[in-house]
Amino acid sequence: MLRFLTSGESHGKGLISILEGFPAHVPVDLGVINDDLKRRMSGYGRGARMKIESDQIEVISGVRHGCTIGSPIAFVIWNRDWENWTAIMSPEPDPAGSEKRRVTRPRPGHADLPGGLKYQFLDMRNVLERSSARETASRVAVGGFCRLLLRELGVQVYSHTIAIKDVRISAEQIRTVNVDQIPQIEGSEMRCADPALNEAMRAAVDRAIEQGDTIGGEFEVRAVGVPVGLGSYVQWDRRLDGRLAQAVMSINAVKAVEVGSGLESDPYGSEYHDEILYDAEKRQFFRETNHAGGLEGGVSNGEEIIVRATLKPIPTMRRALMSVDIETKEPFKAQYERSDTCVVPAAGVIGEAMVAIVLVQAFQEKFGGDTLGEMQSNLEAFRERIRNL
Repeated sequence: MLRFLTSGESHGKGLISILEGFPAHVPVDLGVINDDLKRRMSGYGRGARMKIESDQIEVISGVRHGCTIGSPIAFVIWNRDWENWTAIMSPEPDPAGSEKRRVTRPRPGHADLPGGLKYQFLDMRNVLERSSARETASRVAVGGFCRLLLRELGVQVYSHTIAIKDVRISAEQIRTVNVDQIPQIEGSEMRCADPALNEAMRAAVDRAIEQGDTIGGEFEVRAVGVPVGLGSYVQWDRRLDGRLAQAVMSINAVKAVEVGSGLESDPYGSEYHDEILYDAEKRQFFRETNHAGGLEGGVSNGEEIIVRATLKPIPTMRRALMSVDIETKEPFKAQYERSDTCVVPAAGVIGEAMVAIVLVQAFQEKFGGDTLGEMQSNLEAFRERIRNL
């Protein structure tokens, strides 16, 4: 079964990933994965770090002549900024300059203090370097491989921005979003399906920049073409909605996850639940609405999967909040590390990756196969069986 590990620090030499259990014979277009990494770095409100890095993967193993070969896929994303941190982040004992940029003043909202206390560090750079959202570049690349596999299985994953602070796309317009709008979404700095909101979202970011503050918002991830039957209702940890929620919640700054129209309104049950219909010509069940977000009882129902996430304002701000020095216990204003103002558009790309990873795992559980061809034939055989029920 698919699993992956990531390693690396924000200002270390690079980010390393190993993806195991990926089937053989999947065509690999590194350009698609690198485009995803570029999308993760984009969006209005990103910080200076994005001007330094130019993320691309270098495959070490698991891919040969443009196809996966069934062995673990290993790749690295090199950090260009490493050149400026060689002494500070050196693995050698006590190199010259190693005491520079020590972090003894934990920043509110970060893992600094709980991580420092957990691992008993007085220099919390050991915490922030790994807890940094820089790690999500690895996840986007892993998700890129999964998106390539899903494409071969007829599934497309995309995302868009719902809100930047209080500038929000209407509920009615959200329900009309579809895959045909992907070029429009990707052509917008805010990755919003409503182009009329782009300037208002930019203005909200500008106000935060002027105030030395940060802002959050919401994004939505959608997966089209997911078959019925992924996940299971028989045990809590096999429910696909729970697994998707955990994966998306693991993204830095995400504080709430919603499946379908869970938080959109306060309807009666008769208004919320999606009536079941049957197409005799296609021999399949369908629904004209999708409030459930493609999931019922922890199982995919064949409709578009919809997962939404709410991001808090990121906690690194020029307008520093009060903190306490971990060594001296004296109050100070929290240290400022170079940072973004708004990361919602980029977070949507990370959300795509996490949804793609979970969906591939669910596909493998249901359809198995060491090769792409096996998965495809098992999927088609299952679809034919349920058409003949």
